[in-house]
Amino acid sequence: MLELLITLTIVEAVLVLAVLVWYLIRLRISLRNTAGLLAKTAFGVRAIETQAGAIGPGVLRINAVLEELATVGPELVAAADQSTDS
Repeated sequence: MLELLITLTIVEAVLVLAVLVWYLIRLRISLRNTAGLLAKTAFGVRAIETQAGAIGPGVLRINAVLEELATVGPELVAAADQSTDS
């Protein structure tokens, strides 16, 4: 009976080890797939960054004009109010 228990324990340990190895292999495959997708994503982000780089100077000009309008805006509103009151 003792020999049977020892044999079953060894078989169980081997099965646990086999399942662990199987899951580790699956995890490695999943991580490799994820790494590939992350590389593609990083490539896409770099492409977007390169294409969006041309927007910067235009945005700075637009912001300058908007700041100018923000300072002149209250005067325009006051002038418009005065012209409607007359």
